[in-house]
Amino acid sequence: MNPLGFPLLSIVIFLPLAGGLVGLLLGGRRRLLGLWALLVTLVDLGLACVLWGFFNYGSGGMQFVDRLPWVQSLGISYFVGIDGVSLWLLLLAAFLSPIAVLTSWKFLEGRPEGEARGYYLLLLALETGVLGVFAAVDLVLFYIFWEAMLVPAYFLLGRWGGERRIYATLKFFLYTMAGSALMLVAILALAVLNLQQTGVLTFDLLALYDLPLAWMAQLWLFVAFVLAFAVKAPIWPLHTWLPDAYLESPTPVTILLAGVLSKMGIYGLIRFCLPLFPDLVQAARPWIWVLAIIGIIYGSLVALVQRDMKGLVAYSSLAHMGMIVVGVLAANPQGVQGALILSISHGLTVSALFIVVDLLERRRGTRRIDDFGGLWHSVPLLGSLLLTVAMASVGLPGLSGFPGEFTLLVGVFRESVAAAVFATLGIVLGAWYMLSMFRQAFAGPLDRPENRTLPDLRWREAAVLLPLVVLMFVLGVVPNLFLRPTDAAVDSLLSRAEERRVVLMDTSDQ
Repeated sequence: MNPLGFPLLSIVIFLPLAGGLVGLLLGGRRRLLGLWALLVTLVDLGLACVLWGFFNYGSGGMQFVDRLPWVQSLGISYFVGIDGVSLWLLLLAAFLSPIAVLTSWKFLEGRPEGEARGYYLLLLALETGVLGVFAAVDLVLFYIFWEAMLVPAYFLLGRWGGERRIYATLKFFLYTMAGSALMLVAILALAVLNLQQTGVLTFDLLALYDLPLAWMAQLWLFVAFVLAFAVKAPIWPLHTWLPDAYLESPTPVTILLAGVLSKMGIYGLIRFCLPLFPDLVQAARPWIWVLAIIGIIYGSLVALVQRDMKGLVAYSSLAHMGMIVVGVLAANPQGVQGALILSISHGLTVSALFIVVDLLERRRGTRRIDDFGGLWHSVPLLGSLLLTVAMASVGLPGLSGFPGEFTLLVGVFRESVAAAVFATLGIVLGAWYMLSMFRQAFAGPLDRPENRTLPDLRWREAAVLLPLVVLMFVLGVVPNLFLRPTDAAVDSLLSRAEERRVVLMDTSDQ
């Protein structure tokens, strides 16, 4: 289904990569390359919003479909499309990309001019990889985008990261590659099983939704997919790459890692595991819930004792991702929709938090909370924005965190009161560490002389942060604007899962 009659979705996916390649022809002038990268990402965001404008809320199927034969002998095709599940994640990636570019301007200042060309190419290539993951319907194409995203992320972290960047890069690469290898085996196994049962070799995910699977085949495929997505999400104890990668990567890359790349794991759980393995989801749910809840509590407690402000935000991200996984595994409309909306909110809030931490570090030369204190007196505008973002992060009504957390918890309560209670504990702990960080850094007397002359929010910094904050209010005040497009797609996926459970039960009885 493509109401526009031309491949707009494909243009949205590949425009950033094309823009990055054109940027190679612009020479090494850092300012020109920065303006070009911003223009490319803004145009791409505008085109993505056109997709939203023409999106049919009543349809649960794929829209804006582009499909071309690719490797016909192997059943591989170029097949992309979006539904209500992928729409918001694609828009989130398109929205955060110009934010990352704007943040890059300050990051690249003082560096050699020639670095900007390779840096922006990798940043834009990373955006194309992420957009492709959220749009690919053919499994081979999905895997190619999934792996292609890893290459620019590897070089961005390894080349422009902090002092421990090599260690963090290798850890991130090895964890992700291990999960990707398992997913590739599972993809090939699905196609082979379909060939054996139907005589057709295909990697079309929509066709594979109808493939009946024996219990043991389901089990091994489910484990392979879940491990791949658990690394990316991440789920405890496969999270250990996260703090190193977040702490060592430059702020623009951290924005994309925390704001978008972690959502690829959530998207995979919803797109693959819920409809393909509904029985295994139900059977494994208590165990995955335990791991996710451990991640919520562990991430919150470590954040609570962190003295590095960026480390606190990194571990808070682990706790939030655990909450989102709990919602997905509820496998009901409220849980899945709540997880999707909380994913959008988390992308906005964690990006804003990392930007504010970066601004404070540039002003003060440190990220340690103990080196601050009383900053409200010297940087009140920056403090007001940080307090707003912190409130959105902990789920204050009227801001973006509340609709997602409330809807998610309603879904989890329907399946398990105990899981909902433990997940709610994460919200309480989140308010504790966020408000404690704000109190120590911004409240109290302004004792340190070096903190008294810090410049307040500048106009360029406000231009980066205000769009994020405005969207936090929009999502908090008008949540139905975001929930409504997901209704039909979530219902369709869950209905397909229920139908599949019935079919598999009938098959096993025979």
